[in-house]
Amino acid sequence: MLEVTGLHVAYGGIQAVRSITFHVNEGEMVALIGANGAGKSSTLKAIARVIDAVGGDVHFRGEKISCIAPHHIIGKGIALVPEGRGVFPRLTVVENLAMGAFLRNDKADIAGDLDKIYGYFPRLKERAAQLAGTLSGGEQQMLAIGRALMSRPKMLLLDEPSMGLAPIMVQKIFEVIRIVAAEGMTTLLIEQNAKLALQVSQRGYVMESGEITLTGESAQLLNDPKVRAAYLGE
Repeated sequence: MLEVTGLHVAYGGIQAVRSITFHVNEGEMVALIGANGAGKSSTLKAIARVIDAVGGDVHFRGEKISCIAPHHIIGKGIALVPEGRGVFPRLTVVENLAMGAFLRNDKADIAGDLDKIYGYFPRLKERAAQLAGTLSGGEQQMLAIGRALMSRPKMLLLDEPSMGLAPIMVQKIFEVIRIVAAEGMTTLLIEQNAKLALQVSQRGYVMESGEITLTGESAQLLNDPKVRAAYLGE
C-alpha cells in the first residue's frame, strides 16, 4: 500500500533521513523504532508532506504522492496523528472530532463514526463540550487519534502515541490501536517504547542516524540481541 523509495530529508546541512527504502502492506501494522534523533518523525512528516523531502519518492496505493500539496494528503486516505497531539485547544472535543471529517459530506455516516469514536474512548464523550486545551495529555492523545479516524483513513500514521503519558493511559490508548488494527486499518507506528511497538506490530524497521539498519518480523526483532541490548534495556 505504501512504498517509500530513497527518501532523503535534510534540515539545512543536517541530514535527518538518509535515502531510506521501506514498505507497508495493506492491513498491516509496521513499527519504526530507534533512538531520539534517528529520523523517525522526519520520515512520517515527509510521508504526510508536513515537511518537504529533498530526495526520493513516496507511492500510496500505486500513486506518487511525494509531490502533491500537503492538504491533499488527507483526501488520499492518509491521516497523521502528530507527535505532541496537535489538537485545536480553543475548540471543544466534539468540534475537534468534526474537524477530522471536514472533507466528508455524509452526515449520517459521520454521526455513526462519532459514536464509534466515543465507543473507543468513552472519556471523550464525557468531555464532548469541554475545550480541548483543558484536557489531560492522555485525553488529548485520545482526541488526536479520534480526530484522525473521523476522516475514515485508509492508512494511519502514529507518531509517538505513548510519549509523556502515564502507564494506565498508554495501556488504554494501545488497546484502541490494537482494535483499530484488528479491524483492518493499515498503520505505520513510530514509538520510542520499542518493546510495546514490536508487541503490537507485525513487522518492524530499526532506524539509526537517519538510516534503516535492521528489518524483520516483529517477533524476530524482539529476540534480536542487538535490538534487545540497544532498545529493550537488556
